Amino acid sequence: MRYLPHSEADRQAMLAAIGVSSIDALFADVPAAARFDQLPDLPMTQGEIEVERHMKALAGRNLSAESATAFFLGAGAYRHHVPASVDHLIQRSEFLTSYTPYQPEISQGTLQTLFEFQTQVATLTGMDVANGGMYDGSTATAEAVLMARRITKRSKSILSGGLHPQYRAVVETIEDMSAGSMVALPPDPNGTEDIIAQIDNETAAVVVQSPSFYGQLIDLKPIAEACHKAGALLVAVFTEVVSLGALESPGSQGADIVVGEGQSLGNPLTFGGPYVGLMATRNEFVRQLPGRLCGETVDAAGRRGFVLTLATREQHIRRDKATSNICTSSGLCALAFSIHMTLLGGTGLTRLAATNHARAVQLADALAAVPGIEVVNDIFFNEFTIRVPGDAAALVNRLTERGIVAGLPVSRLEPTRPELANLIIIAATELNGDAERERLIAGLRKVL
Repeated sequence: MRYLPHSEADRQAMLAAIGVSSIDALFADVPAAARFDQLPDLPMTQGEIEVERHMKALAGRNLSAESATAFFLGAGAYRHHVPASVDHLIQRSEFLTSYTPYQPEISQGTLQTLFEFQTQVATLTGMDVANGGMYDGSTATAEAVLMARRITKRSKSILSGGLHPQYRAVVETIEDMSAGSMVALPPDPNGTEDIIAQIDNETAAVVVQSPSFYGQLIDLKPIAEACHKAGALLVAVFTEVVSLGALESPGSQGADIVVGEGQSLGNPLTFGGPYVGLMATRNEFVRQLPGRLCGETVDAAGRRGFVLTLATREQHIRRDKATSNICTSSGLCALAFSIHMTLLGGTGLTRLAATNHARAVQLADALAAVPGIEVVNDIFFNEFTIRVPGDAAALVNRLTERGIVAGLPVSRLEPTRPELANLIIIAATELNGDAERERLIAGLRKVL
C-alpha cells in the first residue's frame, strides 16, 4: 500500500491495540462471497479515454425504464412522473450547495424546507412528528427497530414475511451488530401469516409492511392491539408512498413508528438511488427519534424562524446518549419529495393514488385472462404478484429481450426459496397506459 505511511510494525501495534490478529480479521463480518481473495482481473493502468469508453460500454448494457417498450418493475422503487419544476428548483444554488444546517441563523431556507417536509410526512403517515429524513426505507426500518428497543428496553424484533427482503437483510445486519434477537417469518405472498401468535412479553418491535412486498394490503389494527397488550411497538413499513393517498394511514391504524421509502415523489429511479427514507412517530417517543428534527420558533424580535430542535447524533451530544450516527441524510432528495408533494397537494395525491390503483386493477384483470397465469393477491394498491408456469426469472429474461420489463422475479431476492421461483411481482403506475399493458400481455402469450 504505497499511499499509506505505516510500517509493518505500526500496523501490528494498531491491530494489537484493538484486539484483532490480522487485517483480514477486520473484515470478518463481510460475507465471504462479497470478499476477494485476490485482485480482480482488471488492467493495472489505463488511459482516461480507454476507461471512459469502457465505462460507457458497460452503461450501455443497462435497459433503462425510458428505453423499455413496457416497464412494470416495482418492488421498492417505482416509475412515476416527476414534474420538470422539481428538478429545476432543487438545482437552485441555494439548495444544491447547502450543507447540514449547523448554524440556524444562516440556514433558514434549508431549515424551513425540512420543517415543511416533516409536516408533510407526519400528515401522510397520520403520526404526530417526523424527522428530517433518513437515507432510504431500508435503513429507516432498521433505525425503527433500534428505536423500539430503546423505548421498550427489550431486544426481540419480529419481522413479517411480507417485509421487503432487502429491508429484512438490513435489519438482520443491524441486529447482528447490536446483540439483538430477530424472528423473521417465512415469505407471505398471500398475506395469511399469523404474526400475532409470535408476539410475547419479550418483544420490542413487530415490523409489518403494507402494502407488503408482494402487494397485499394488511390490516394493521389487530396487530397494533396485540402489540400494545404485550408492551411491544408496531413498526409500520411502506415502500410505495403514493399508497398513502388512498389507504388509511398507519398512524390511524395504531402504528407506533412509521417508516418507508419516499422515492416515488420527486425522485426518479436512477438505477437504485439516492433515495429518501421517511420516519414518523408519536410525540411521546420523540426523544428517541434518530436523525434531526427541525422546529419553528421566534427570535428575540418576535420574528418567525426555524431551528434544529433535536439533533440526536454523536456529533451533537454525548456519544452514549446519541440515538443514531446518521449524518448527511438525504436532504436534496427530501427537498425533491417536498416540492413534488406541494405541487400535488392533498387532492392531487388522492387523484394520483386512484389512477395508480385503477391501472393495477386493469392489468391484474388482463393478466388473469392469460392461460397459465394466476393473480395471487385478492386486495392490493398498485402492485401485485402473479404465479406463472415454470421458472419466473427465465420468463422475465425472455421478455426483457423483447424490450419488456415484466416485473421482479421473486427468486432474484429470495434465491434460497424454491417455492417462490414461479412468482413475479408486477407494479402499474400512472405511466403504464393501455399500449404498455397490451404489449406485456401479448409478450406473455408469446413466450408462454
